[in-house]
Amino acid sequence: MKKLIVCLLILFSTVAASAASNPKVLAFYAVNVEPDHSRFAQDAIRFFTAHARQDHYTFVPTTNWDDLNDANLAGCAVVIWLNDEPHTPQQEQAFQKYMTNGGAWLGFHAVGYTEKKTDWPWYQSFLGGIWDNNSWPPIPADLVISDPNHPVTRGLPHSFESPANEWYSWDPNPAANKKVKVLVTLAPSNFPIGLKDVLTSGTIPVVWTNTQYKMLYINMGHGDKIFTSPIQNRLIENGLLWLLSER
Repeated sequence: MKKLIVCLLILFSTVAASAASNPKVLAFYAVNVEPDHSRFAQDAIRFFTAHARQDHYTFVPTTNWDDLNDANLAGCAVVIWLNDEPHTPQQEQAFQKYMTNGGAWLGFHAVGYTEKKTDWPWYQSFLGGIWDNNSWPPIPADLVISDPNHPVTRGLPHSFESPANEWYSWDPNPAANKKVKVLVTLAPSNFPIGLKDVLTSGTIPVVWTNTQYKMLYINMGHGDKIFTSPIQNRLIENGLLWLLSER
């Protein structure tokens, strides 16, 4: 009996030590937002929770944006924004400090809607572009890999069909920003895309990084179909693993 207790204590200690050594990924989201954005967040939480053990990180989702503070961020390897942005100047300042001091960030879809975010110009510069328009209703689209050698896109096919999503266009366009590295774009064959709101042409990036920071923006994130593509799932997993490797 004593041997069994000792073995169990060793096992529990090993598991606890392993969990403590894993990098922390803190994901912020909101529930009182557009329903399709809320559905995406719930799917994303399930996705990252399922991958956390095999990819050796600790995944912590929260709706408490007050956790976006200096003390809490100090222990985070990557911060994820699933469907919302900071609510107060204090939260904004803590995030800005975190990123300028070498933190890592993964943002999806709705957090790129910066049209009204003129009171935080740093964030617009950080993102690398400003929302201009969108397609509607959500519709699948063919995506093209712009850089097949980047860790986020390595091993993916040159093009693939992304599940139904609301696609954003940008002005200024991140693709014209010398600090931005575009990794995935909408294929020209999609145009015109949309029925009520239509995107007709142009180079429209959907995944990119501002090379001044450890960050990745992914335009996919509207509705409950986002995680139905194994190829796209791999891109999202690659994105988080790349950010973790950059710490």
